[in-house]
Amino acid sequence: MASTAGQLTSQWLRGRVKAVPSGDSLVIMGSSKPGIEIPPEKTITLSSLIAPRLARRGGSDEPFAWDSREFLRKLCIGKDVTFKVDYTVPSISREFGSVFVGDKNVASLVVAEGWAKVREQGQQKGEVSPYLAELLRLEEQAKQQGLGRWSRAPGASEAAIRNLPPSAIGDPSNLDAMGLLAANKGKPMEAIVEQIRDGSTLRVYLLPEFQFVQVFIAGIQSPSMGRRAATETVVEPEITSDEPNGEASTESRGPLTSAQRLAASSASFNEVSSEPFGREAKHFTEIRVLNRDVRIVLEGVDKYSNLIGSVYYPDGESAKDLALELVENGMAKYVEWSASLMEEEGKRRLKSAELQAKKTRLRIWTNYIPPTSNSKAIHDQNFTGKVVEVVSGDCIIVADDSIPFGSPQAERRVNLSSIRCPKLGNPRRDEKPAPYAREAREFLRTRLIGQDVHVSMEYSRKVDGPNAAAVPADSRVMDFGTVFLLKDGESASTAPPTAGSPPVGTNIAELVVGRGFGTVIRHRDFEERSNYYDALLAAEARATSQRRGIHSAKDPPVMHVTDLLTASSKKARDFLPFLQRNRRMSAVVEYVLSGHRFKLYVPKETCSIAFSFSGVRCPGRDEPYSNEAIALMRRKIMQRDVEIEVETCDRTGTFLGSLWESKSNVAITLLEAGLAKLQTSFGADRIPDAHLLARAEESAKRQKLKIWESYIEGEEVSNGPSTERKQKEELKVVVTEVLGGGKFYVQTVGDQKVASIQQQLASLNLKEAPVIGAFNPKKGDIVLAQFSADNSWNRAMIVNAPRAAVESSKDKFEVFYIDYGNQEGVTYSQLRPLDPSVSAAPGLAQLCSLAYVKVPSLEEDYGQEAAIRLSEHTLDGPKEFKAVIEDKDTSGGKVKGQGTGTILMVTLIDPESDISINAAMLKDGLARLEKRKRWEPKERIQALDELDKYQVEARNQRLGMWEYGDIESDDEDNGPPLRKAGGPGKR
Repeated sequence: MASTAGQLTSQWLRGRVKAVPSGDSLVIMGSSKPGIEIPPEKTITLSSLIAPRLARRGGSDEPFAWDSREFLRKLCIGKDVTFKVDYTVPSISREFGSVFVGDKNVASLVVAEGWAKVREQGQQKGEVSPYLAELLRLEEQAKQQGLGRWSRAPGASEAAIRNLPPSAIGDPSNLDAMGLLAANKGKPMEAIVEQIRDGSTLRVYLLPEFQFVQVFIAGIQSPSMGRRAATETVVEPEITSDEPNGEASTESRGPLTSAQRLAASSASFNEVSSEPFGREAKHFTEIRVLNRDVRIVLEGVDKYSNLIGSVYYPDGESAKDLALELVENGMAKYVEWSASLMEEEGKRRLKSAELQAKKTRLRIWTNYIPPTSNSKAIHDQNFTGKVVEVVSGDCIIVADDSIPFGSPQAERRVNLSSIRCPKLGNPRRDEKPAPYAREAREFLRTRLIGQDVHVSMEYSRKVDGPNAAAVPADSRVMDFGTVFLLKDGESASTAPPTAGSPPVGTNIAELVVGRGFGTVIRHRDFEERSNYYDALLAAEARATSQRRGIHSAKDPPVMHVTDLLTASSKKARDFLPFLQRNRRMSAVVEYVLSGHRFKLYVPKETCSIAFSFSGVRCPGRDEPYSNEAIALMRRKIMQRDVEIEVETCDRTGTFLGSLWESKSNVAITLLEAGLAKLQTSFGADRIPDAHLLARAEESAKRQKLKIWESYIEGEEVSNGPSTERKQKEELKVVVTEVLGGGKFYVQTVGDQKVASIQQQLASLNLKEAPVIGAFNPKKGDIVLAQFSADNSWNRAMIVNAPRAAVESSKDKFEVFYIDYGNQEGVTYSQLRPLDPSVSAAPGLAQLCSLAYVKVPSLEEDYGQEAAIRLSEHTLDGPKEFKAVIEDKDTSGGKVKGQGTGTILMVTLIDPESDISINAAMLKDGLARLEKRKRWEPKERIQALDELDKYQVEARNQRLGMWEYGDIESDDEDNGPPLRKAGGPGKR
């Protein structure tokens, strides 16, 4: 029997309609309580009504069943209602009640439109609807008007029965998932959600064919709802009854519906509990899309013919992405396997939403532990400045306007956030530029140099250097930020942008990526990134689709540039006629080496040269105002287009001449600022604009600017560098090897690196010989080699090796001992592999040569005697010397064996003797002074004058090479030929 309302102590309740299973029943949920995400819910059947039944497995709809359900669904779904339970039927566990939307009785509205009939009065044995009389009146009215199921139109009943495909009545085997995808991929399809399996799996009707399909939401996965054991799986059939008050037997009156069949399909599995937040994710999806009209965009099909797509549901005037909503609320995670079917923009949104949910530890990410990161956010470090250098396509140097000019902190290196451009390589390490590396830097140079920009610093990252394994301190911190180029009409005083604010100009990183000169870094979770990361990804997608730059299928442009800075001075001098052909040539300043010396790129000759002002010198390194001169030149000409006129080439391979920027002689700027001196000891007639240079220097003297602050008019001023002001570098050394021609190797005394390497070598186990085939040293490798003289093991570089693979332990190798400077041949059995932590440190042996003197080579007359005498001076006993570095010769390139690499030109002083080794060799007649030039620094003139007396003494006594009188000068000692100012050179 039915229970009365009084027995239920029924009262009016409020709720929201969550689902509409049929034309006469509703699922109503209550209000959420604090701390509880899933509110209680009730299934209410409208009292005293019977609606037509929807199709079940293998069957068909009753007439007007679908129209009846649709009327009630559209009337109530998602709306707030007031309801009351009128009575229950315990035998079928069903509650019957009255439901009001606003002040309107839902049952009355359904009956009035003819979509349900009122149970006959004679069959009522228990409680009935308190509004029965009104319902009967409305039913009679609907019958008279022929509304809904009472329609009297011919064929109306047959037309109101849906023509359902097999998938809608429990037979999905005939569903052509691939054909459905092919016909509709990327197109929005109208659908009604009938069931929610879990937060990211829906079962829907695709309209208008009513295909009943299961759809996995693309790109995400919600926690599983688990499975119930087979013994506990109970799928109740829908009970329909014409008995009074809904009383009926529990026997099924028809087969299960397709939805019930799918729900029961898991009965053969063991019980699996739901994952954390599985029920919450399912409820989240239900209250948004269950029994709602949605649009589905099919993205793909998995191997089990399950459809994968994006689901959009209406929210007012707009549509929302269900996947994005789930991820943003911590109800689902991003999965790559289905996201790969989506467009890049959709994937980026999901990834960004997941990252934010992880940061806030939202729901499924409550216990999430972020991975360790070497990046750290930078806050409130925005500034405005002028770009003074483009290091590469993703790194620039900006002069901060808020810091005084000339300060070391004025220039700040800014790496562009979240992008990576091709590397430029390193000529000194024989690393060639990657494809498009030069183009990327040139792209930025032409747009940024000298321009005002806003910089928004975003994060810093600790980067390990190449020797980090051997030297833990070999690491550096790189600062990353977003740089905005001001648009026309914007002033540099505009406040820099902050995170989330609209950009004030052109985002340089976005510009680089959009032109195909860089890629966007795929950051790990919780790794700091650009505040404009989505815009960068969008720019990369455009560049990829347009096949621009590095994304192009074409071969990258090839440009061979001869770098004369790393070549020998002879090769540089060979280029002199080509650089003198035209009176003026265009060039680009690549780097400011000092206030008066620069690295220039000459496009016409495709070469890079060292260039110095002719007759103008700035303070040397560590001298007062040296840094200010460099800073001024960086602001004035760094990476600018300039014009040059080459005069000559000095012995180090540096070209001398004049340089103009915007038709202004740059040397005048230095002289006017009091940061340089005019040197005219060799004659001013060869310098263009010499009178303007002299006038600029006089102006700085009168104002006592910078280097002239102590200038007294009428006092003689030296045109060369001050020997008192410039402190030469001195080293305490021991000589380890003597070569011919006055060259020798030294080790620095007291260097901690020496002790460290010796300690590491002593700890190695070197008893076992290498296995042939497992250890194959090749030319240039750093290995351990056994020195034949004392059988000690030392670090060595392979200079020559067998062309074929090692076949015998007696195969010969030529090795150079990088810590001592000697070289010899050894067998394979005398070699051992060396751990990178030991081999990474540079060699301790430094190649030196006696400064100011020329010693004959071993092949020349007196060469053998000179080498023996130098050995006697330096190698007889463990003696320490003081080496004063006079100059450096880098024309030898990098170390490739004995006698190669940078040479230090030194004065070698024996503390126990009154004279230097340089002077001793002159005194013995086994060396001669270098040829004097027409113009030389004062300190060099003084040194040559001091040594000349020893050469005169040897010549007078006819010692050594002076045995047969004066020696004729070599051609190589002659200075470069002079030419008149402005006159063109000849090739």
